Amino acid sequence: MAIPEQPIADAPSARRDGGAAGLTWSRARAPVRALVGSCHPGPTAAVTVLVTVLAWSAGHSAVRTALIAAAVLTGQSSVGWCNDAFDARRDIAAGRRDKPIAAGAVGVRTVWTAAWCALALCVPLSLAVGPLAGAVHLAGVAAAWAYDLRLKSTAWSWLPYAAGFASLPAFVALSLPGHPWPAWWLACAGALLGVGAHLGDVLPDISDDLAAGVRGWPQRLGASATRLLLPLPLVAATALLVLGPPGPPGTRSAAALLAAVLVAVTGSVVGRQWERAAFAAAVMVAALDVALLVGRGAAIT
Repeated sequence: MAIPEQPIADAPSARRDGGAAGLTWSRARAPVRALVGSCHPGPTAAVTVLVTVLAWSAGHSAVRTALIAAAVLTGQSSVGWCNDAFDARRDIAAGRRDKPIAAGAVGVRTVWTAAWCALALCVPLSLAVGPLAGAVHLAGVAAAWAYDLRLKSTAWSWLPYAAGFASLPAFVALSLPGHPWPAWWLACAGALLGVGAHLGDVLPDISDDLAAGVRGWPQRLGASATRLLLPLPLVAATALLVLGPPGPPGTRSAAALLAAVLVAVTGSVVGRQWERAAFAAAVMVAALDVALLVGRGAAIT
């Protein structure tokens, strides 16, 4: 005897259940995506990857490199979330639909909670690498929080970026056996990259920042002056990485310096039409600098 087929009406019911489950999951993921978007995922990922490559090239084991990467990721994420949460009222008033909080995709309390949780994770992860190395990294993270909460609107807005970026190679070096300090030229190059990153990051928003009463160093300089100044710290950082290590620079190092000049200047020029070009150029030069370190095989201490 043939087995009767299921009623046709059951099929739509099953599809409705599946569709509802899919819709619920999609809605559940939306706040997660918004929360990730609030941590400034582009710069956070870029800094984490660059430090991870530097740690690996310095001779750290895979486990220790992963620990350094986790410390940097949580620290950078906490800074990004703190920035968006603290600026939420200003972003809402300005109608910043590109900001998840201002767009209503995630709540301020949620972002603050994420910032404090990430910071709480960053502390033990940093100290697990080593007490001195961890303290230096946490000092850099503290400088970044100080920028978010106060220094962003002062003429000293460049200082947390310089201190934060300089602390990263120190974090990597001090976690090596013997806890050596990084070479002077590497720490200075990191500080200069930080200044360049600050100029490039703020450049697209200078007019909006001035309207909102934010008067950091780039805002006081103005958009045109900031765009012209931006290539200088980036190229100076690359020059230190090329000329700072002992011995004469090779052909590849000279080519890297030339490439850094071209990328930085191009980013500054194209930035007149594409607002994020200057910051993208800063990230590219930073990536070039890390590649220069790895390819040259220069010690960081």
